Amino acid sequence: MTATVDRPAATRRETGFEIAVVLLLSLGQSAVYAVVSLVAKLTAGKPLSQQTATLNPSQSPRPYLDLTYQLLGIFFALVPVLLALYLLHRDRLEPVRTLGLDLRRPGPDLGRGAGLAAAIGIPGLLLVYAAAQLGLNAQIIPAALKPVWWAIPVLIIAAMQNAILEEVIVVGYLITRLRSFGWRLGWIVAASAVLRGSYHLYQGFGAFVGNAVMGVVFALFFLRKGRVMPLIVAHSLLDIAAFVGYTLLPDDWLRWL
Repeated sequence: MTATVDRPAATRRETGFEIAVVLLLSLGQSAVYAVVSLVAKLTAGKPLSQQTATLNPSQSPRPYLDLTYQLLGIFFALVPVLLALYLLHRDRLEPVRTLGLDLRRPGPDLGRGAGLAAAIGIPGLLLVYAAAQLGLNAQIIPAALKPVWWAIPVLIIAAMQNAILEEVIVVGYLITRLRSFGWRLGWIVAASAVLRGSYHLYQGFGAFVGNAVMGVVFALFFLRKGRVMPLIVAHSLLDIAAFVGYTLLPDDWLRWL
């Protein structure tokens, strides 16, 4: 039998490089594109409030090709989550328990997630409305899929994918890694919140502020409870309400909103 050799602990520089790679493959990349998108909107020659930011657009006029693209996009968006979990596992951190991704507490996780969604959702809608009235946000179209049978299921899956990607990477993984650096909690919360706000900048300044505030709340929750599962529940509920609600609401209601 050959003896196993323990992997030496990663240096601070190696961990910093790892964080950069994970973020650049996922939400850090999204943040860069969001900044470029915002600059493009601001220099387009018309007010930001008269422009649109479309989420979940159709990828093809051919329905089943569109479905294929949608499902592939969802799958590949989750690959960085697997990478982050693997890297934590490699360092013997037991990522499922460390991040609170297990199903040991379904009742409390669902209850806390629903409570967070309610606490954040209503003020968030008011903030988006106020930002639009002040010209600080583009008009957000949460879903633009064609009226096909698979649209609602795909939107629900997309909402869950967003929740898993953002909460595992921006909250669980990033906070765990930054704590290993010995950062002060205030700086850790700020880093997580600013990152969350930055990849929403393509929607406008109001979206940045609203999501950064949400990031503060979610980061503090994780630091206190040590679980991302309620955050995934909350985020999923918020996005499902936005995506599916927008798709199902009558046009007259949408024009009023």
